[in-house]
Amino acid sequence: MTWYGKWRHNGTQVKRRVGPKRAEGSRDGLTRRAAEAELRRLIGEVKPVVPASEALTIAEVGRHYMAHLERAGRKLSTRLAVESTLRVHLEPFFGDRAVGSVTHEDVIDLMVLMESKGIAPKTIRNQLGTLSALFNYAKNPRRRWATWNPCEGIELPAVPAHDGFRYLELDQLDALVANAQPGPYEALDRALYRTAAMTGLRSGELIALRWRDVDWPASAIRVRSNYVCGEFGSPKSKRSTRSVPMADQVAGELERYYQASGEPAEGELVFPSPKSGGPLDKSAALRRMRRALKAARLDEGHRFHDLRHTFGTAMAAAGVPMRTLQEWMGHRDIQTTQRYADYAPRTRDAELVAAAFAGTDTGVLREDQHTA
Repeated sequence: MTWYGKWRHNGTQVKRRVGPKRAEGSRDGLTRRAAEAELRRLIGEVKPVVPASEALTIAEVGRHYMAHLERAGRKLSTRLAVESTLRVHLEPFFGDRAVGSVTHEDVIDLMVLMESKGIAPKTIRNQLGTLSALFNYAKNPRRRWATWNPCEGIELPAVPAHDGFRYLELDQLDALVANAQPGPYEALDRALYRTAAMTGLRSGELIALRWRDVDWPASAIRVRSNYVCGEFGSPKSKRSTRSVPMADQVAGELERYYQASGEPAEGELVFPSPKSGGPLDKSAALRRMRRALKAARLDEGHRFHDLRHTFGTAMAAAGVPMRTLQEWMGHRDIQTTQRYADYAPRTRDAELVAAAFAGTDTGVLREDQHTA
């Protein structure tokens, strides 16, 4: 027989073995009085157990979350974005606050503070999305560091409607290519501008492109890699792994560049730095592009990404279906591709309206036939 004691501490039931019960006529074991005394001693020895949700700060949970993302194989760009959100916004705002003490109102206060600093609505939504993911990680049943997600139900700031984007007209593209800056990068830049604008590849996809990805017989370019944050990796999303048609103009420009480069091996980069042989420097490429824009008397404010928009608008204007364009551009969401729909041809609109109202009064003036 054994004495057991149980009591509640901070809402949690505690149970302990006190000791053997003394049998009648024996000197071994504990009497009731001795057992009660031992129980009081045990109760005094039990230290308050602080739930993890009250002990861990946002910063500490963030470090666990970052390690989780790395174990899960998330892209470096994703991990860097989360690290930046923690360091720039979340840790300075919450300080030493325990994750379990953060309320719905605290999240609203954070959002208002960011708005007061002039941070764009889309950026605010991204930062709060990271905070929400942090809480979902913390309240996982395996951790139970938080009991709920205070981001749930927050009314996020509205993102302004898309007001268009910048792109080059076809004659402007020709002018840009023709004005690639003289020097060791000239042939590379000519091929780079033409390929970017006529395939829609992202800058990281172009930098990671290898000659084996240029399928001459199939007139296609295979997108199988990306270069982001100084690392080669998989494309941005599953849809980003794709095949894009290679027009004759692109094939011709790449062929001339291939010959001028000494016919490199198929495993080599298509657009390596002529100086280092390594990945192309994005910032330097943009500076050269802006010098070429200036030489061509075009707007120097264009970004390299505008070449991708050039492809999207040109394909939409040519009548390429949005689903096909989505596949070519590697968009995960068709809504992103739909931005180019405004540039699609609408030559039959008047015919469609006329057909819908066929049989109605044509509106031709005629003389009334009536007697006075």
